[in-house]
Amino acid sequence: MFFIPLFFFPGSSGDIILTQSPGAQSVVLGQTVSISCKTSCNLGGYLSWYLQKDGESPKLLISSASSRQSGIPGRFSGSGSGTAFTLTISGVQAEDGGVYYCQQHNSFPLTQ
Repeated sequence: MFFIPLFFFPGSSGDIILTQSPGAQSVVLGQTVSISCKTSCNLGGYLSWYLQKDGESPKLLISSASSRQSGIPGRFSGSGSGTAFTLTISGVQAEDGGVYYCQQHNSFPLTQ
C-alpha cells in the first residue's frame, strides 16, 4: 500500500475569503479524492485550481471552475459555481502529491 500526501491550504487575505477542506490527507494510489473550496461571496464560475510541488511554481490545473488546462490529465476535474467548488482527482497517481490551492479570479485582489 502506497500513501501520497496531499495538502490543501486555504487563504484569507483580501476581500474574498476562500476556505479549503480537508486541510491535509494521505491517500492510497487509485483512490478518488475530492477537495472542497468554499468562498465568502458568489464568484459565479471565476475559480481556478493549482497544484504546487516542492521546489516548483504552482501549476494551473483547472480554470473557470471546470475547464481543464491543456496537458492536464483527465483524472482531474472541477465542478461547482457560486460559493461552493470541488476539485476531484479520480484515481490518484504518485505524481499527484503536493499542495493544492483554489484561487478566485472574480475581483482584485486575487486571493487563494
